[in-house]
Amino acid sequence: MDTFIGQDLTCVRGERRVFSGLAFDVAASAVLTLVGPNGSGKSSLLRMMAGLLPPFAGSMLWSGHDVTDDRDAHRSRVVYVGHQDAVKPVLTVGENLEFWAVMSGRDAASVDKALEGMGIRHLVDVPGRFLSAGQKRRLNLARILVSDAALWLLDEPTTALDASAIEALKRAIERHRAASGIVVLSTHSDLGLGDTSSLDLARYAVDQDQEAAP
Repeated sequence: MDTFIGQDLTCVRGERRVFSGLAFDVAASAVLTLVGPNGSGKSSLLRMMAGLLPPFAGSMLWSGHDVTDDRDAHRSRVVYVGHQDAVKPVLTVGENLEFWAVMSGRDAASVDKALEGMGIRHLVDVPGRFLSAGQKRRLNLARILVSDAALWLLDEPTTALDASAIEALKRAIERHRAASGIVVLSTHSDLGLGDTSSLDLARYAVDQDQEAAP
């Protein structure tokens, strides 16, 4: 079964060392929740896990193999939903999902299931520019449902979602776990996902005063 492990990770943004010595270990069917105050590096760690931000130091292993040994293979096993709005405004909801499905090597059937799964089937012909913030968030999250990715990385996924959308997301996560998938997410809300583990990034914060000392 798959495992995703981080060892002695250090993150540097600009001239600031955000965290150092960070470690994580998450196995198939597990959810890892990232917690910590704003600025502690939750978003940076998710981007690092996705291969979008190289660690200043340390390594990440997928089932015992360093992810940098085959970056394309790692990208193929990851779907990342961050804060940035990935909805193309001139495309309809259906066309946006079809684009993401093609990028993931999926067919039209996966698009229909994703629309249903996130409760946006009725918006299929609506251009992205006319969507509300909550509808755009649902559409962005539908990307995880048109992906075969084993690793879901979700940065504050409940932002702008109403109660029904949060329930739809919970169901999607539970189905992914049942299929031996791995989920890493940051959130300020308790999603009620049952048996999960958490990683407090405040434990790995670097004392900036000490860092600046001669």
